[in-house]
Amino acid sequence: MLNAVDDGFLQVLQRDLPAGRLAEAEPRHLTEPRGKWPGRPGPLALPRNTAEVSVILSACNAARVPVVTWGGGTGLVAGQVMAEGPLPLILSLEKMTEMRGIWPEENTICVEAGMTLAAVRQAAQAEGRLFPLSLASEGSATIGGNLATNAGGTQVLRYGNARELCLGIEAVLASGEIIHGLKRLRKDNTGYDLRNLILGSEGTLAVITAASLRLFPNPKKRVVALLAVASPAAAQQLLRLAEAELGGLISGFELMSRMGFDFLAEGGFDLKAPFDPLPDWLVLIELGLPAAMDAEAAMAGLYAQAAELDLVQDGVISASEAQADHLWALRETIPDANRRVGSISSHDVSLPLGAIPGFIEEAGARLRALADIRINCFGHLGDGNLHFNLFPAKGRDRGEYAAQAGEMSDLVHEMVDALDGSVSAEHGIGRLKTADLQRFGDPARLDAMRRIKTALDPNGILNPGAVLPL
Repeated sequence: MLNAVDDGFLQVLQRDLPAGRLAEAEPRHLTEPRGKWPGRPGPLALPRNTAEVSVILSACNAARVPVVTWGGGTGLVAGQVMAEGPLPLILSLEKMTEMRGIWPEENTICVEAGMTLAAVRQAAQAEGRLFPLSLASEGSATIGGNLATNAGGTQVLRYGNARELCLGIEAVLASGEIIHGLKRLRKDNTGYDLRNLILGSEGTLAVITAASLRLFPNPKKRVVALLAVASPAAAQQLLRLAEAELGGLISGFELMSRMGFDFLAEGGFDLKAPFDPLPDWLVLIELGLPAAMDAEAAMAGLYAQAAELDLVQDGVISASEAQADHLWALRETIPDANRRVGSISSHDVSLPLGAIPGFIEEAGARLRALADIRINCFGHLGDGNLHFNLFPAKGRDRGEYAAQAGEMSDLVHEMVDALDGSVSAEHGIGRLKTADLQRFGDPARLDAMRRIKTALDPNGILNPGAVLPL
């Protein structure tokens, strides 16, 4: 049984930690972006180093006090807030922001978990290197949170998820024991892969305090195009063509529906796609090329081949970094527009690539037969990740759909599961999707997960209620 934080426990922490490590949580520590899961005011721990994290977790384990690790607060499945159960200690690593080292010749950087993704990318850029994890929330999202959720982003097609970008981690177990795993090695077959077990575990198995990360040479030339396509099936054929012609040079390949651009206008954003009228479907593609290649010519050649095959109807190719950034801003602002409109339900799903066009068509037809709704479908087509979000009809409020929201979400997830997809592609499980995991997860795998949780966190103090329900 877990125990709430009380004055006696706080006195123990104050005795064992340097001054200034405990505070009251601020409003930002008690919210998540969708506003569905409120946290509760309580004590906040602000360690400055891994040894202090060890002291905190050891004390929490001895007293059976729950711990919720807070990164940048940008997670979308309520993994960073605990609305029910005994009052937890909120553990924030926001003071642990040191870059412990960078080795450009090895394409490696070692940073503490509280460093923001933007800061890591800037540190790499200063050495002429690229850290390719790219998220709209990079100014707030921390490396610890990125790794704990195995974040995806817009460049997974070329570089992989956060897990593929991590060489080693330093982490603290519930007992306070420290795993020293920051070796900068590409190959290390010395037993069980604890790194990959902890990555993506959403703070339920250990607290990540630092990580060694892979860097890459910066592509010398970059070009972005926004292309009008007839359908998701045409977009998929365009992807296959691009991969055949340009191999591993595709940094991003994003599918967007017209609805996303309608929402940008409806939400009051001063961003417009360079097409009139707007096509029903668009693809944003980025190429990163070596110096010897003509980036604009490569993109223009791809467009010409696609046009011959009737895969594209129109397109705009960036002629400058500013234009490339503007085209990406269209894609990256769509989630903000979604929030202003207000969704009935949102779905972060992944599917086998070949199943995507059929899913989009059939799911849309079945959902519209249930209710008068709008669907904003967009996502990382290159890696099979769709954000399939449902919104009220124009002029209606999402509250009018409260009785149907669960049925519609179930329909989406049942279709995804039937197609051997996943109900959580890149956002994780958190507390929002624990019921989905129990429903659609493989029973043997879930049982193994519970046994691993019990082995590493026998008192259940680490982020209780996340991933596996209480």
